[in-house]
Amino acid sequence: MSTPQTTATTPAPGHALKHLAVHLLTPLLMCLGMALAYQGAFHQPEPNHLKVAVVGSSAQARGLADAVRAKAGPALDVSTLPDRVAAERRLHDRDLVGAFLPDPRRPELLVAKAGSDTSAMAAEAVFQNVTDRQGVPLTVTDLAAPAKGDPTGQGLFFLLVALSIGSYASVAVIGAAGAALTMRIRALVGLAVSLVVSLIGIATAGPVFHVVDHDLAAVWALGWLYSAGVVAVGIGLHTFLRKWTTLVMMVLFVMLNFTTSGGVYRPDLQNGFFGTLHSVWTGAGFLEGARSLLYFDGGAGLGRHVLTLALWLLLGGLVMAGAALYERRGRPAPLATDAEAEEEMEGVVAV
Repeated sequence: MSTPQTTATTPAPGHALKHLAVHLLTPLLMCLGMALAYQGAFHQPEPNHLKVAVVGSSAQARGLADAVRAKAGPALDVSTLPDRVAAERRLHDRDLVGAFLPDPRRPELLVAKAGSDTSAMAAEAVFQNVTDRQGVPLTVTDLAAPAKGDPTGQGLFFLLVALSIGSYASVAVIGAAGAALTMRIRALVGLAVSLVVSLIGIATAGPVFHVVDHDLAAVWALGWLYSAGVVAVGIGLHTFLRKWTTLVMMVLFVMLNFTTSGGVYRPDLQNGFFGTLHSVWTGAGFLEGARSLLYFDGGAGLGRHVLTLALWLLLGGLVMAGAALYERRGRPAPLATDAEAEEEMEGVVAV
């Protein structure tokens, strides 16, 4: 005699499909966001107020600068400088991408590829056209080459990616598995986690791969400040957003963060939206700050980049303070079940 089957535990197909659709919403939104962000930022790099200079005080130098300016329009910001010393100083301060020294036999372009190899290549293309019309070769002199362990200049960007993923993935764990803890304890855990993330980052970028070949302590400090800011923002947001925290963190610290950091293209090769965010976003603060430390003797706006990181950490502190007040007013962060915690962790996508 067969055992009668019950349908009490079997959800109706319509209910199951609705449940599935709700859970598919997050990855589909991630797909849309990544497509819009990455293709919007990187699909068509073109000079956008790329800062270059023609070196010389003669009428010929001024005429060349005027001709390049007239032909390029808003793609280039063309200035003139009196001599090579002034050009090298402006490049070291990162106020220029390239400085062209005209010469009938041996024209030369000064660049600083460690600041951005892609921007330096764009400047080289501009003045290569000039020398090709003259029928002479262009000599390119690099005043700030990347470290031997980072010949492409992309190593610091990949360090930023590692720090970011370690930070926002930790937020999912702290928020889901640590919701029973007070906000003070969660904040201390987040600070400790960001310390570990930054140590892993500098250990791999330094002794292992030699992307960072000096000033390890200073770059590590920037990494800790960056990671702590990301974790603080995430811990605070989790109280309000719960399962949507990962999606919002992806928007803030992947979609908008990586595209505006200057790791692939700096603002002078991007449209105005991403270029504007570069000046205020935390990933750019870390990446440009690390470049300033490693390749420009701690100048080139290092203080401004440190301030950017500090303001993001302050923002995270304010969000956590708001979350703590929200919880103290009788709205505690609800405890996540094991299934909910696993579901939230599955939403953490490494890019």
